[in-house]
Amino acid sequence: MNGMHYYDGEWSNSVSPVASTMDIGLWSGTSVFDAARAIDGRIPDLDLHCERLINSAHELLMHPAISSTDVEALCRDGVRRVGADEDLYLRPMFFQREGLRLPEVGKTEFALSVFTSPMPPEVAGAACLSSFRRPAPDQAPTMAKAGCLYPLSQRAHAEAVERGYQMAVVRGPDGDVAEFSHANLWLAKDGEAITPAVNGSFLNGITRQRVAGLLRRAGITVRERSVATEELAEADEVFVTGNIGKVQAINRYEDRDLQPGPIFRRARALYMDFVASVAPI
Repeated sequence: MNGMHYYDGEWSNSVSPVASTMDIGLWSGTSVFDAARAIDGRIPDLDLHCERLINSAHELLMHPAISSTDVEALCRDGVRRVGADEDLYLRPMFFQREGLRLPEVGKTEFALSVFTSPMPPEVAGAACLSSFRRPAPDQAPTMAKAGCLYPLSQRAHAEAVERGYQMAVVRGPDGDVAEFSHANLWLAKDGEAITPAVNGSFLNGITRQRVAGLLRRAGITVRERSVATEELAEADEVFVTGNIGKVQAINRYEDRDLQPGPIFRRARALYMDFVASVAPI
């Protein structure tokens, strides 16, 4: 894939190894990342993604030497270098080199990859309920976009793929629906948009927040509340918001076929209109 990679003050078009077997970030999972997209030369909510990256680093006891504004500027530079006419994925990250039981102050490293990643189709595919659950906030650093949380997401996704599905619905520690394995979950019922209330077991996604605001301003009722798994079997629509596909529909949940419906189509159209309103770099 076409891309540019930033580390230690330099850009390169090849990926360089940045970790050793002694790095606490490698053996203890002390790393965080964020993800943004460039679509038609526009990067929606880039400032929010960069702010969340800094907050995630603090959650894992790291001390970034650069600000969210610095990260944002580097992201824009990377997009210009790869090509603003491409659909791109941006992945800035912090990781720790030194430390034994705790990360050492002043040793936080930064890296950034910007690479081509075409937008996927509007339908994400079929979803099933996973046997895995999100941890509670006192069990894991759930308020961070932390690398150490993603093996759980990978296990849930692999379980779904093994069953012939493309998406996994993951429950929270209370047994209610939390999200998909890698993105936020929505359903529509009787003309209302419903999404699980943020309870600390999963991230309040930036695209999730944006879509909720856009729908409300368009006059559509958005309810953030507990969602029982049984509700998915009775939903008029199920859809997903996240950085990879932004707003995508689910066309089957377990053994029940679904179609992209009016709430999903409104949400997707509103979001893409929002992207078009963002100033190009």
